[in-house]
Amino acid sequence: MKFSKIFYGIWAVLFALFAFWQFNDPDPEVWVSIYVVAIIFCLLAVRGIFPKIPLTVVVIACLVGSVYFWPDSVSGWIGQEVEQGDLTMKTPEMEEGRESFGLLIVAVVMLPGLIRSWKTKA
Repeated sequence: MKFSKIFYGIWAVLFALFAFWQFNDPDPEVWVSIYVVAIIFCLLAVRGIFPKIPLTVVVIACLVGSVYFWPDSVSGWIGQEVEQGDLTMKTPEMEEGRESFGLLIVAVVMLPGLIRSWKTKA
C-alpha cells in the first residue's frame, strides 16, 4: 500500500509538470485537461480510491488516443527531437509524437490502479 501512495504521489507531481509545460501548446485546454484528470486519479489513488468505470474509460481513451497520434516512425521522431536540441515544436509530427507518448504514459500509470479496481469487490 505504501508503494502505491509513493508511486501515485510522484506521478501526480510529474503530471502537474506535464500540464504546466502544455500552456505554450497550440491547444493547451485539451492537454492541460488530460493531465489534470491524470492528477485527480493519482490523488485518488494516494487515498486508496480506484474508481473502476472512470479508470477504465480513462485508460481506454488514452490508449486509443495514443494509437491515433502514434508517429509514423518513432525512431525518426526521436531523431528529430535529438537533432533539434531543444523542446520547441518544429513540426506537427513532433507534436503528435509527444502527444502520443503523453497519452501512453497516462494509460500505463493508471493501469495498476485499474487492475486493482477490477480485483476488488465494489
